[in-house]
Amino acid sequence: MNETLKIDIISLFPRMLDGFLQESMMKRAAEAGLVEFNAINLRDFATDKHSTTDDRPFGGGPGMVLKPEPVFAAVESVRTPQSHVVLMSPQGAPFQQAAARRLSESHSHLVFICGHYEGFDERIREALVDEEISIGDYVLTNGVLSAAVVVDAVVRLRPGVLGGGEIATEDESFSADLLDYPQYTRPPEFRGMEVPEILLGGDHGKIAAWRREQALERTAERRADLLRLGQEKSENNP
Repeated sequence: MNETLKIDIISLFPRMLDGFLQESMMKRAAEAGLVEFNAINLRDFATDKHSTTDDRPFGGGPGMVLKPEPVFAAVESVRTPQSHVVLMSPQGAPFQQAAARRLSESHSHLVFICGHYEGFDERIREALVDEEISIGDYVLTNGVLSAAVVVDAVVRLRPGVLGGGEIATEDESFSADLLDYPQYTRPPEFRGMEVPEILLGGDHGKIAAWRREQALERTAERRADLLRLGQEKSENNP
C-alpha cells in the first residue's frame, strides 16, 4: 500500500481552500487515504489579544510584513524530520512539471507557507524554508491560491489518485518537454469541422507518429523554450 502523503497548508485564510479540497480529485484522494490535508490558520499562533500576524517593515516602505513568531510556531507545530517546507513566493523558482513530480515522489510530508501583505520577515526564509516556489511572474493577493495550484499538480501524480495507473500522467503536456497533441472525440464531424482521418483508421503506429509530429509543431509554435530545454537535456545526458 502506498504511503499517505500529508500536506499542511499554513495561511491567514484557510477557508479559501474549502471548495478546492472538498471537490473532485482532491476529495476522492483524501477519502481513499492517499493524501491527508490540513489547513492551518496562521492567526491561531499569534500571541497577542488582537491576533496580530504582521507589522510595518523596518526601514520604512509600503505594506505590511508577516511576523516571524506566528509563522515559526505554526511550522514547528507540524514539522517532523521528514517534512519538506515550501514557501510560496513571487521570488521563488518557477514551478514546472518536473518539480511537481519531484515533490510527489520524494516527500511524504509537505508544509506550505502562504504569504499575504507585502511579504515575509527574511528570517522565515533563512531558518524554516527548504524550497521557495513561484507559479508565475505575477503577484496574487494571497499565497494560498498558488499553493492550491502546486498541491493539485503534486497530488494528481501520486499513485492511485487518477485511478488509471501511471499512463494518464505520463502521456500529457510537459511530460517530455512537449505540449500535448490535439485531442478529438465523438462526433467525427461537428459544424463542418472533421476529426483528422488518421485518427479514425486504427493504425496505432501512424497515430503515434502523427501525435508526435503535432506535439512538436504545437510546442515550436507556442513554447519554443521547451524544445530548447529538451535539446539541452539531451546534450547534457548523451
